Amino acid sequence: MTDMGTFRDAVTAWAAGGPGDLARELAGRLPVETVVLLEGPSDVAAVNALAAAHARDLAAEGVCVLAMGGAMSVGRFARLLGPSGLGLRLTGLCDEAERPYYARGLAQHDAAPREPFFVCAADLEDELIRALGVPRVEELVDAEGDSRALKTFLRQPAQRGRTSQQQLRRFFGTKKGRKIHYGRVLVEALAPDRIPAPLDGLLTSL
Repeated sequence: MTDMGTFRDAVTAWAAGGPGDLARELAGRLPVETVVLLEGPSDVAAVNALAAAHARDLAAEGVCVLAMGGAMSVGRFARLLGPSGLGLRLTGLCDEAERPYYARGLAQHDAAPREPFFVCAADLEDELIRALGVPRVEELVDAEGDSRALKTFLRQPAQRGRTSQQQLRRFFGTKKGRKIHYGRVLVEALAPDRIPAPLDGLLTSL
């Protein structure tokens, strides 16, 4: 649904200090009911991939999946979108280290979600690597044509002493766009009974 993408862009511009007229107009015209507040685009890629794997069209269901550009922005988005703003239901997914930002940002604007927001043990990449297992993730890296890049990365002195899981997490963040790409690839490789609990809980709540 293209209009949901327009709404997402309008909200992002509004949160950055621009006018909110377009976001308000679209909120009144579209069937938007829920906004999923995510830290960044790799999280968006993973959530959208999981929804697609379950044959769900979140935009058509009135769900806007939105990357905030960092967890510290959650209070700003909650103010614009929650009870004091557009009156939409808010939920989200965050890393364990960012839990306080979500809890405080939502509470400050009376935007505590009807369902709790969902927290990854370390981060989403960590959850996905643990769910798939390191050998399977390495197979996927090879299938995506990145095995040579991974081997080069693993030869770096900074990677000595890290576990294979930690090395893979770091590898996904070493090139622009790689985390976004593998957010989708890893989710698409999940068996139905291996979906990480935070990601599964989020989709089930929508």
